[in-house]
Amino acid sequence: MITLFSAWFCVITRWLPHLFPRQCALCRLTIPVDKTTHALSHLWCSTCIKAFINTEPRCQHCGLTTLYTVPQCGRCLSDPPSWDRLYCINSYQYPISKVAQDFKYHGQYWLAYDLAALLKSQIPNPAPECIPVPMHWKRLLFRGFNQSHSLAFQLVKQYQYQNKSVALNNHVFRRTHATVQQKGLDKKQRQRNLRGVFFLMQAPKNKHVALVDDVVTTGSTLEPLCRALRKAGVERIDVYCLCRTPEPK
Repeated sequence: MITLFSAWFCVITRWLPHLFPRQCALCRLTIPVDKTTHALSHLWCSTCIKAFINTEPRCQHCGLTTLYTVPQCGRCLSDPPSWDRLYCINSYQYPISKVAQDFKYHGQYWLAYDLAALLKSQIPNPAPECIPVPMHWKRLLFRGFNQSHSLAFQLVKQYQYQNKSVALNNHVFRRTHATVQQKGLDKKQRQRNLRGVFFLMQAPKNKHVALVDDVVTTGSTLEPLCRALRKAGVERIDVYCLCRTPEPK
């Protein structure tokens, strides 16, 4: 009986993809049965994944696009950000912008695993300690999850699966009070909005850490965190994010 059941199960699982073929979660086109799942994701087809990944030259310091890939652009030479290196999947443009919005604002928390895989492909040498940007408990209650923590958790989990020594530290910072959303504010408004918001609860365990966020625009959220980490003795700070948006005029 068990042998017969196993035989039928094998037949069903073999023909199931033909009866219900997979569709790309973005373009909705059918993924051919004879095509294996892309190494970076099972949600999207290979064509869409290629559209996700950054192909533009960038400043390796601030992460903004440049004519050529450079360690520091002219802006960084005159007014460098407080972090050392920024890694992102792409600029804040379609299709990654849509997926980032679905992930953050539409409660599609399950996208964290595949987004982390895309982000991981852009980071050759990960920091030994990942610190997600904290969220105030009121917004956490409203949204249901911290997208930065979910992204950092999946990123660390995938590194650990590859036996890489990367740890998640969610207890470095605390957000002391709720603020209005940064979206739509200019750089000065963002800086005023975040003044005195973050509290350093404990020093990181490593001298090389990475701050994990979903989207970086002006860097106003990251700047106070970086300054606090420098005072705590951190020597190198990387930034891992889904998208890097050009700063508003």
